[in-house]
Amino acid sequence: MNGNTRISNLRCKFAEKSWNDTFQLVRRCMEKSRDESKPCELLGRSLERLQEVLLAPSMSKMKCRLEMIAKQQGMGFHFTDATCYLTADLFYLEVLLLPSGEVQEVKVAPHGEHPVPSDSLLHLLRSDNFADFSVRLAELFARYDIPGDNETKSKLLTSLKSLWKDLQQLSEMPNEPKCCETRTDLINSGRVGFLMAGKQDHPLSLYFYIYPNDGPKNCDLNSDFLAFKGLSELKPAVQEAQVTVGASALTHKLQTTSVIPQPPRLDNQGCPAFVALAEVPTEMLPACFLLRLKPPIPVLSSFVERLGHITDVTVPDFGLQWAPLPKLVMKGSASANSQSHPLDKQEIFTLLLADGGVHAYFLPESAWHVPTQRAALMDSVPFTHPAHVPAVLELLRHQCAVNTLLSSCSDPHSSSPASVCDLYFEVRPESTTSLSVTFHQPRADSLAVLLVNVSNPRCITCKLFGAGIPDPTLDKYISTVMTRLFYFIFSPLSQLYVHSCDHEGFVQQARGNHHCSAFHQPHRRHRS
Repeated sequence: MNGNTRISNLRCKFAEKSWNDTFQLVRRCMEKSRDESKPCELLGRSLERLQEVLLAPSMSKMKCRLEMIAKQQGMGFHFTDATCYLTADLFYLEVLLLPSGEVQEVKVAPHGEHPVPSDSLLHLLRSDNFADFSVRLAELFARYDIPGDNETKSKLLTSLKSLWKDLQQLSEMPNEPKCCETRTDLINSGRVGFLMAGKQDHPLSLYFYIYPNDGPKNCDLNSDFLAFKGLSELKPAVQEAQVTVGASALTHKLQTTSVIPQPPRLDNQGCPAFVALAEVPTEMLPACFLLRLKPPIPVLSSFVERLGHITDVTVPDFGLQWAPLPKLVMKGSASANSQSHPLDKQEIFTLLLADGGVHAYFLPESAWHVPTQRAALMDSVPFTHPAHVPAVLELLRHQCAVNTLLSSCSDPHSSSPASVCDLYFEVRPESTTSLSVTFHQPRADSLAVLLVNVSNPRCITCKLFGAGIPDPTLDKYISTVMTRLFYFIFSPLSQLYVHSCDHEGFVQQARGNHHCSAFHQPHRRHRS
């Protein structure tokens, strides 16, 4: 019997039945799923589709929808009168409904604590955004999906809260003066970035890197970052790390109280002082703390090893898919829509400039398919002590800076390949944190090579090689321009080409400290 015949028979069978009868049948089928851990996905999608076609709100419809979402997440569900409860081992949600079926209030509470209203979850349900509500619920469930029996779960939750308290204290301790001038500086340079305190419906989050030119054009970071809504609007411009716990094959000694002395203080090197674990209550638990990266970050294998050395916890190789760094960067960044075309064992990316000019970047396969450029997409970093967090974030910032440089070779707004290009660049790796860019100099009718080194997340050094380079001090000025372009212009490599070709004008501007005019020159078209 084909699919069309089955659908016809079902339509005839249920033509005289009410929607409520259909709902009840599908729900009974879901409860009889062969896999007791979760309902049948096909039946779940069928029930979801049935609920979508019924536009009129009703209490029974909302109850059915919430029940389906709870079961999809492996949570329990029950209701009393107008209140629905979505329950897990360590937390639960209360959803209070009006007689019309509209949501009046949503509360979240760890078991044993008083429920607290959640405006973000309430907004999602009131706007019928069930997809995002399911995602948020899945994140909440994962946050409390702690391994072990109830006693172990309780200990891990206590340990996590102690870690949150210490990270909060770290964020309040004085940073270097240069890290506190603006909110952007705090994110890119602060000891723990910008900390958003944890709530019942959202874990403690650290915002530690801002990608250039991805956020709203007129966003004032110094004011908007005070609200969670402001942070949400800036995604994916801001790299986030949610602080939670996860299962581990090995047991680790985790704090169950604060490890920061009172009052908090800095040591002689300006680093926060900590109390030795032997002097505070701890527990040996089959878990570790996690920094869940939102979004995941492409990380070089050498950086993965360095993360393990910092935390003394080996990053599990299971589930990591390795590939050359540029492939992961172009695939996972905001440049995912850019055009990539294989040609003679090379990857080619085109970039459309503001004045209509087109640049093409060649990434030779033989140069990038090497062990030093092997990378994996990491979604979490395990650690066991709050002292690990500043060093881990700084290493991740360094990787994000390298990734940003690579992603500037492509155009996130490009939807079709360019038939004609004005300029061609060949990009090769020189080390894990440096690359070379070879391009044609129209005025000298020769090739030039720009060596770019990301020595740390906030410093880029450049050296220009080629015939007709008039001033040996040009490297210093190019480095200054590149560092500034890196944080304000989408394509620093293309902009830098303009400045590299206009040696005399650029040097005059750099020496005269007219940085702003140098960074905002209109694009020029040079044809080879």
